[in-house]
Amino acid sequence: MTKEQTTDIIKILLVDDHAIITDGLRSVLNAQEAYEVVGTVNSAEEAIKFLDRASVDLMVSDYSLPGMDGLGLVRYTKKSHPNLKIIILSMHRESHLVKEILKEGILGYVLKDDPAQELLQAIEKAKGGKVYLSDDINKMLIESLHFQQDQKLFSDREREILKLIAQEHSSKQIADILFISERTVESHKRNMMKKAGTNTSIGLVNFGYQNNLI
Repeated sequence: MTKEQTTDIIKILLVDDHAIITDGLRSVLNAQEAYEVVGTVNSAEEAIKFLDRASVDLMVSDYSLPGMDGLGLVRYTKKSHPNLKIIILSMHRESHLVKEILKEGILGYVLKDDPAQELLQAIEKAKGGKVYLSDDINKMLIESLHFQQDQKLFSDREREILKLIAQEHSSKQIADILFISERTVESHKRNMMKKAGTNTSIGLVNFGYQNNLI
């Protein structure tokens, strides 16, 4: 039976800014009778445009994207396309990031260095509305349970500082407003930049807006 004759084909959109990734995934998925990659895009903004004009059952997206990141894309599409099934395929394995995006209702989280079979299993689970996490992600989440304080994307103090950075206050001004040392402000700022994957204040503020942290 050819793919054209097969019923219930799962139409898949791939979102990643590395062509080598989308080309490889397209090849793997199109080799399966039940799957068809109907589009590949390199940003969240392009994904949103594609979803508005095409029929898609499942989206496989990276977390790190230019412009709006994967978390922002998931939040947007959950509102505009509530029936769309979403799997994240990423290099990120930090517990605070994984937990934050799992809360948004995705059906799978797989690492890019996992075997292709992990992604295929995630898609099969997603078809039935079940969540699939790769072995390494499961291990990481179990290990994170040993921490007494649940990790959030940014702590309450970090969010306070981020809001003041967005208002163009200097580190010294922020320290005076929050009654903490300037060194403490700089330490929080470095930690936030590391989590956000940026080394500039502008990039940090953009990350904050994209992830509803401001």
